[in-house]
Amino acid sequence: MLRSQRLGGLEMALTVHARQRAQERNMSLETILDIVDNGTRQEAAPGHFWFYKHYPERNDNLLCVAAVIDNVLVIKTVMHHWRPGP
Repeated sequence: MLRSQRLGGLEMALTVHARQRAQERNMSLETILDIVDNGTRQEAAPGHFWFYKHYPERNDNLLCVAAVIDNVLVIKTVMHHWRPGP
């Protein structure tokens, strides 16, 4: 079970879609947790967030996690080559 230290120990759950995309993009659960806990957090809408982080050793940056908080942090998808919006 993954828990975000940044969000006070809130449990994290990945959708099937997020797990598939993470595998396709070579993103481990540890990387996803690192993005959430140590990356930049940007609110997309109330309760919806993007967490993103640059990894110098990767050539597909920025890595991003799209999530919603609903009693747990639900990771909806993971992205690479991401660009933050306004």
